[in-house]
Amino acid sequence: MASLSIIIPTLNEEACLEQTLSYLTLLEPSPTEIIVVDGGSEDDTVRIAKNYEGILITSSAKGRGIQMNEGAKLATGDYLCFVHADTLVPGDLVTLIEKTLNDHKIACGGFISLMKGDQTTRWGTSLHNYLKTYYAPLVFRPYLFLFKGLRLLFGDQVMFCRRRNFWQCGGFDANLPIMEDADLCLKLVAYGRIYLLNRVVESSDRRVAKLGSLKANMIYLWIGILWGLGVNADYLKQFYADIR
Repeated sequence: MASLSIIIPTLNEEACLEQTLSYLTLLEPSPTEIIVVDGGSEDDTVRIAKNYEGILITSSAKGRGIQMNEGAKLATGDYLCFVHADTLVPGDLVTLIEKTLNDHKIACGGFISLMKGDQTTRWGTSLHNYLKTYYAPLVFRPYLFLFKGLRLLFGDQVMFCRRRNFWQCGGFDANLPIMEDADLCLKLVAYGRIYLLNRVVESSDRRVAKLGSLKANMIYLWIGILWGLGVNADYLKQFYADIR
């Protein structure tokens, strides 16, 4: 069986990290390691992470791409899986990843993200995010979509890949403050297809709850269009506020 390293970037995630780590400790089979990379939290995030077995490191700088790269440097698993602190994964995650990457035509995979809150499920936003995996590369990278198997996955879809491919393509672009996940898909497609599993992960709806469904989805769409047209990610970041 191939080994799996789970990497979680955190920044002020006390509200959701404990539940996420609790789920990960119940995985069967269990991953080789869980690596939490904190970007300078000012709440109880670090204390919560220390209560669980795993590796906790403090990043040299804040930034999801930077933190995930630092976690990947410490990882010993054959496979890497990047999990957001507000996302809950299936109990058979390790088996699903191994079965998927046993197909050497697949370079990277992810899940269908179902966005949920305490009292609601964001069906519309979840559907849009699912469709975006397909329509975004079809519109902006049609050759890669049709002939190379490109799909665009995003962080809340729990992306995973082979460690060797991750480093062969240079990992996450540490200079990108946003869209580092889609950028990684563009690089990994050189090693095989990007694959969306027909399984669900659950992500917090906190951003949509704060902004409202219409505004949030318009922002997601606007960022996607501008990114597809090549607009600088530093400019795009202004539209994507930090919400915890």
